[in-house]
Amino acid sequence: MPGTPTQDYRELMSTFPTGVAVVTGLDADGAPQGMTCSSIASATLLPPTLLVCLRTGSRTLSAVTARGSFAVNFLHDGGQEAAELFSRAEANRFSQVHWRMSQAGLPRLAQDAFAVAECKVSDVHMVGDHAVVLGEVTTIAQVPGTPLLYGLRRFAAWPIAAVRPGGRR
Repeated sequence: MPGTPTQDYRELMSTFPTGVAVVTGLDADGAPQGMTCSSIASATLLPPTLLVCLRTGSRTLSAVTARGSFAVNFLHDGGQEAAELFSRAEANRFSQVHWRMSQAGLPRLAQDAFAVAECKVSDVHMVGDHAVVLGEVTTIAQVPGTPLLYGLRRFAAWPIAAVRPGGRR
């Protein structure tokens, strides 16, 4: 017997593996905010723009829209604890991870991310219980790493060794 449309949709989406990131920003008081996000996509190449979906009512969405900027911390396969931490509504999450402020003034997860894209908010659309945020990429920092994936309600590493930019292993 099928479940409710919401249950069926949640089950459907659990079968679609995706990369895992933590979206971070600073709130109006300058405190770091962040949340785990697997709803990320490349929206355009020119200008380079990312799309992230953030839960309405979250402190992260408030920080991103108030300051007009955010960072997408793409987690490596050793970042599962950070992914789980930032998926919970827990106070003082940043005290439990190694992070630093970037030159642009955005929180970066120093040990859990293999790449960080800093973005300037270009548009926000409220859709249901989430906001679709478009951000023009202003800065990229990347080191070799194997992406953390999530699907079938489990974390996993990319199944092959990561290739560095330029095609080198």
